[in-house]
Amino acid sequence: MKYYSTNHNTPDVSLETAVTQGLAADRGLFMPERINPLPESFFHEIGSMNFQEISFEVAKKFFGEDISDQILKKIVFDTLSFDTPLVNVNDHIYALELFHGPTSAFKDVGARFMARLLSHFLGKEKKMVHVLVATSGDTGSAVANGFLGVPGIHVHVLYPKGKVSEIQEKQFTTLGQNISALEIDGTFDDCQALVKSAFMDEVLKKKITITSANSINVARFLPQAFYYFNAWAKLEDKSRKVVFSVPSGNFGNLTAGLFAKRMGLPVSKFIAANNLNNIVFKYLQTGVYTPRPSISTIANAMDVGDPSNFARILDLYHNNHQAIVNDIVGTTYSDDQIRETLLSVYKTTGYLLDPHGAVGFRALNELLVKGETGIFLETAHPAKFTDTVEQVVGIGNVPMPEKLQAFMKGEKLSTEFPAKYESFRMYLDELE
Repeated sequence: MKYYSTNHNTPDVSLETAVTQGLAADRGLFMPERINPLPESFFHEIGSMNFQEISFEVAKKFFGEDISDQILKKIVFDTLSFDTPLVNVNDHIYALELFHGPTSAFKDVGARFMARLLSHFLGKEKKMVHVLVATSGDTGSAVANGFLGVPGIHVHVLYPKGKVSEIQEKQFTTLGQNISALEIDGTFDDCQALVKSAFMDEVLKKKITITSANSINVARFLPQAFYYFNAWAKLEDKSRKVVFSVPSGNFGNLTAGLFAKRMGLPVSKFIAANNLNNIVFKYLQTGVYTPRPSISTIANAMDVGDPSNFARILDLYHNNHQAIVNDIVGTTYSDDQIRETLLSVYKTTGYLLDPHGAVGFRALNELLVKGETGIFLETAHPAKFTDTVEQVVGIGNVPMPEKLQAFMKGEKLSTEFPAKYESFRMYLDELE
């Protein structure tokens, strides 16, 4: 399988190059040259398969031409040491709980898969690879923990100062070893811009080997398709139309869902559920894409003003706005509306949402019609946002998993930087 750039100004590359390089030389994002459909027999048998078995069959369609079944199966099964339960919340609305991994966030799937795939490719070489990752919250913790202790890899997490929750911050600033945390005086967009600038720095790339673990990397976002299939497999009534509501920030999650649909998953439509960072919502309404600086909200992992993966969506649909809106509808909610939803769902059902899941649930509650089943992605455990959630539902009502308690006991280790590439470049120059 070859991978091309969304900017179409650079030669196609192998999977190994796409994963280790992260971003294409022309600043585009890598895309597989084709999306292989799954056979009809797979969907007949899916109900009797577990998450790992389902994901292995999906993974073979993406990676099977480049990795042996034996190695790929080990990568998939090691990655998915946890399940993604489907929980009925209200009538025909279900939560796909993606917070049962090591860092209690959906990004554990993509980060753990990428760490193992990159380690496989690095087994052929002995040089150090530096993974640069910008985070608005959960990406940093998932990537840091996924790569922790992996030989030949050093992870550098860039995050906006004061704009991630304390638990999120502790999950990547307390690890040490091969994980470095860089606290940037700016927004997530500034962090992402610094990472992209490093990838475009040809002089730097001759000195050190760098790659990205953000969802711009194909090995991060493609495995996210796994849990869409797992969700559908767990539905008892498969005769109803299925709508996925996806809390959307950098849009890697939604893009993976669109790939799943192209592979044959019977999805009626997707909802791109936004907070006040509603750039894509406005595109869906107008056909005009206008990035802008991100706005801080209580659903901070979605605070993205120029979502990278939207380039993949445009490429997937050949920039056809009508084709995009046929598959995707959008919503946008304020902090007050998110709080209102958190409280309402907790009081009426007893189900405790996190702020991002609240956005996904509210979109389904407003848009779902008769004959449809709605699945929203509950992307993180509510305890990762304890201060926010307890203000809404009451102190003491947010259980703290033991794995998150352990992170809170660690000592924060981070280095502060201005949001200027010159300063970041000086830091990178000192790496070996």
